[in-house]
Amino acid sequence: MTPFPLTWLYVPGDRPPIVAKALAAGADVVVVDLEDAVAPDRKAYARAATAELLAEPQLNVHVRVNALDTPWAADDLRTLAPLPGVSGLRLPKVTSAEEVVAVAERHNSLPLYALLETALGIERAFAIAVAHPSLHGIALGEADLRADLGVRDDAGLDWSRSRVIVAARAADLAPPPQSVHPDIRDLEGLAASCAHGRALGFLGRAAIHPRQLPVIESAFLPTGQEIEQAETVVKAATQEEGAQALPNGQFIDAAVVAAAQRTLALARRT
Repeated sequence: MTPFPLTWLYVPGDRPPIVAKALAAGADVVVVDLEDAVAPDRKAYARAATAELLAEPQLNVHVRVNALDTPWAADDLRTLAPLPGVSGLRLPKVTSAEEVVAVAERHNSLPLYALLETALGIERAFAIAVAHPSLHGIALGEADLRADLGVRDDAGLDWSRSRVIVAARAADLAPPPQSVHPDIRDLEGLAASCAHGRALGFLGRAAIHPRQLPVIESAFLPTGQEIEQAETVVKAATQEEGAQALPNGQFIDAAVVAAAQRTLALARRT
């Protein structure tokens, strides 16, 4: 996987032709969804179709299995975790560190990603984030969280968003990707929402349609001005040690330099 994945394209596991198209859509990660996108009477078919597709190696394909307290989760994990085409497992509706540990101990060769979608999951965000070395990331599932909290205004989720971002950083995990923007036609709204998410500290975003991918990538990559400023900071830091001020008056120290280096690394996607 690219060190800075920005686009995570979800696709229903019970629609193999759509999954095949998603694999060629240019997303950094394709997430084959066996959970919310699949009706109960099609769970077994979705699992079998996904197993057939991922029996051969693929590039950056994750599977979102069913929630661990459902009757389908054990079969999902047993069938799909060993396959060479699966590069990560996304665990929905995680509410405890113990859930992560239980999966990790059975499937310890695969990176795990926990989705926090309830008030209890948010409250336990840091404990979940440090539950096991196999856990590579946490993220929000905002549709379920919105329903659980009874939130109507989007701003009502900002505390939960920041909570997950802080927990990931404190656990030395990558910044979480933002949750999906559900209106695939509203690209202007998507761009504005991404700008807000980036300001909060998200890196990248989940998508549900290929047309959302370029908007997300553009929103989270550094602008030309940001790259120029970062280059100025890094150059100044190499010429003189310690805290200093640039000609424009900006004060720089080690933290500012580290942020500039991250900006340049993201711009190079290395």
